Amino acid sequence: MANPVVVGVDGSTSSLDAVEIAAHEAGLRGVGLRLVHAFGWPSMHLPPGGYPLWNPAVAGVRELVDDALTKAEQRARKAVPDVEITREVTVGEPLMVLEIESRTASLIVVGSRGLGAFGGMLLGSTAVHLTAHGRCPVLVVRGRPNPSGPVLLAVDGSPAGEQAVEFAFAEASLRGVDLVALHVWNTWSEPVHRGPVNALDVIVDVEQLREEEQRLLDETLRPWRERHPRITVERRLVLSRVRPALIEASRDAQLVVAGARGRGGFTGLLLGSVSQALLHHAHCPVAVIRGTQRP
Repeated sequence: MANPVVVGVDGSTSSLDAVEIAAHEAGLRGVGLRLVHAFGWPSMHLPPGGYPLWNPAVAGVRELVDDALTKAEQRARKAVPDVEITREVTVGEPLMVLEIESRTASLIVVGSRGLGAFGGMLLGSTAVHLTAHGRCPVLVVRGRPNPSGPVLLAVDGSPAGEQAVEFAFAEASLRGVDLVALHVWNTWSEPVHRGPVNALDVIVDVEQLREEEQRLLDETLRPWRERHPRITVERRLVLSRVRPALIEASRDAQLVVAGARGRGGFTGLLLGSVSQALLHHAHCPVAVIRGTQRP
């Protein structure tokens, strides 16, 4: 069977919203939905040399867990009645549990904030950690998506961003909506060309730079437009600051797709500033896609 969509469940409102989105994603892909609840080990209770003999039933919280998972399953079935659902209750650190789940998932979905095991999900730890370290695309549910809006793709032209482009086209195709490919540039952007830097180049030819950025946008999209000829693609080239422009554009979108890291920045970082800004401030759900190359 194809890899499932996995969603973290903790009983919070944000978690249930994530379950609904995850059910739709599973339905679109024709795969199963896996509901995962994790219990973190309380470090103060760890005995020397081993793990405590603890499980949800002994701790008296099995009923609470079952109730949270039952409500999550009901929410999923209301959204997509025929989705195949499995449950998993795991004892372990939630971050590690979901990272392990990402190895066999087609998509991980998490809420923007949570309670209990997945408490403080955004942006204390879980969402940022998963988008930086997960082995599959991560969709963070936040904001109020426009159900009739397009998929918004943040285009930066980097080799690592190619998988984000592929994911965005696939999402637009599955959802049957348009794709808006937004490339934001400015006169202090990292140049597209490579080579020795001449001090005289500090004087920027804005029109030439605009043409180069337009070429980058067109070349990035060309192979994917040929593979998906039925998708209507709107190419937007915007002279602005990157993060505010993307956040503003997300108001009209049903999903934003971005690579984990793009051009520029610090090579040692696993998650770029643009991705983090979207996770904190976008007006709709955000999917962050990591490239195959790892630092």
